[in-house]
Amino acid sequence: MPIDLRSDTITQPTPAMREAMASAEVGDDAFGEDPTVAGLEARVAEMLGKEAAVFTPSGTMANQLALRAHTEPGDEILIDGNAHIYYYEAGGPAALAGVMCRCLPGVRGIFTVGDVEAALRPADQHFPPTKLVCVENTHNRGGGSVWPIERIREIEEVSRRHGMRLHLDGARLWNASVATGIPERDYAAHFDSVSVCFSKGLGAPIGSALCGTHELIQRARRFRKMFGGGMRQAGIIAAGALHALEHHRERLTEDHANARALAAGLSKVHGLAVDPASMQTNIVLIRVATLPAPELARKLDQAGVRVFAVGPDTLRAVTNLMVSSEAISEAIHIFANTLRTCL
Repeated sequence: MPIDLRSDTITQPTPAMREAMASAEVGDDAFGEDPTVAGLEARVAEMLGKEAAVFTPSGTMANQLALRAHTEPGDEILIDGNAHIYYYEAGGPAALAGVMCRCLPGVRGIFTVGDVEAALRPADQHFPPTKLVCVENTHNRGGGSVWPIERIREIEEVSRRHGMRLHLDGARLWNASVATGIPERDYAAHFDSVSVCFSKGLGAPIGSALCGTHELIQRARRFRKMFGGGMRQAGIIAAGALHALEHHRERLTEDHANARALAAGLSKVHGLAVDPASMQTNIVLIRVATLPAPELARKLDQAGVRVFAVGPDTLRAVTNLMVSSEAISEAIHIFANTLRTCL
């Protein structure tokens, strides 16, 4: 079996998770009658300190529901230029919510109060009204970077002062919480809505949730139906998400330790540039100096390690519950051998 470091979405359900899914009590979720979905929504809303939650098939849907629920077509949102919502969600902000994205120049996905204030437009009929500020924590293309809670407070203050709402793309919020020791609800307290994912670091096969006020979530449910996310006996998948939420959060420390070990090992491989000191969670960005990153990714795949090329000179490796510390050592060895054959 290859060592698969492409993403933390590639995990397989554990035997205990499969058992929970097989025995789940179910009903028609589109009618609001699935007790397992209702239990999951109540649990995640309570964890994040919000009034309500809605279960969605994907993190992309959860984010797009937030944009549509907070805005009207023709509005503008402020967002980092490398954010998942902008970069990886297939043009959803334009197609589904009809909003413009004003991209901010974040550093590893983290922008400043000055960036927000510089992007604000005067109140004028020529300009779209800026309604929403979006933050991604942890930040995917930032290499799993964690937003400092102090910076979040600053962004909240300037956003409130200018009448803007805030949405947190917390697909990997669990990783941020484990890395810092700050409870998820403390991060969530600064936002009007929060999306979280169960199928990334937590290892569920499918599912995310959007949390917020009762009013916001009721509006989001309408758009979930409109976007094709109304589900039937969804308790089967909600049970996997609930099991992951209750049993797989603390073990994220293992993924973080494996990512640090991978970064440290690869930093010693000739032809690669990795900064172990920048490691915060489970995503390792690897600069390649000797050949195009997509070509190296193909060679590594043939040798037994799977990674993503996320740029012409950059690979991404994501540690996950399917990859042991022994596999990390083997992956470093394969990287070194593969680079040696390319020199």
